Amino acid sequence: MTDAPAYFAHPTAVLDEGSRIGAGSRIWHFCHVSAGAVLGEGCSLGQNVFVADGVILGRNVKVQNNVSLYTGVECHDDVFIGPSAVFTNVLNPRAAVVRRHEYQPTVLEQGVSIGANATVVCGVRLGKYAFVGAGSVVTRSLPAYALAYGNPARQRGWMSEKGHSLVFDAAGRASCPGSGAEYLLTEGQVSRISPDS
Repeated sequence: MTDAPAYFAHPTAVLDEGSRIGAGSRIWHFCHVSAGAVLGEGCSLGQNVFVADGVILGRNVKVQNNVSLYTGVECHDDVFIGPSAVFTNVLNPRAAVVRRHEYQPTVLEQGVSIGANATVVCGVRLGKYAFVGAGSVVTRSLPAYALAYGNPARQRGWMSEKGHSLVFDAAGRASCPGSGAEYLLTEGQVSRISPDS
């Protein structure tokens, strides 16, 4: 008799041999996790999610319904990907041209949030806690704590780790209205300078 897995997978989910699934993860209806894909502990894959070979998800990554994560996508801990978000891995695809050797990496650092129906073009790196609005098209990398939206997505402000807008004073300081944590803006970069209350 074999032990039950330390994760939940719906009976309709397909988990290819060689995929690695972290303890406490939940994989829902009609998902497909390819061989070579790695899911950290406590991940959640909503209905109809595809995770390709070589994709790496850190701990507590939440992927909502109808998302395909193609080879080259790497999500660090606590990333949120909204429903029907789109990722690519080739910049100039053609049906008649094989470009598997040209896959571009896409990295979502810790705490990044991607809104519903957003598109993330390959080859970008989104800094920790960056926040991409619903329906946006991301074509370039974003710094940590950036708030970006539109088509193409442009940085419009800054977001705290708790998902609140940050308004910086003349000295470059802001506090999160949700947690009280303080942030500092210097030379176009934001860093947290105090813990949450």
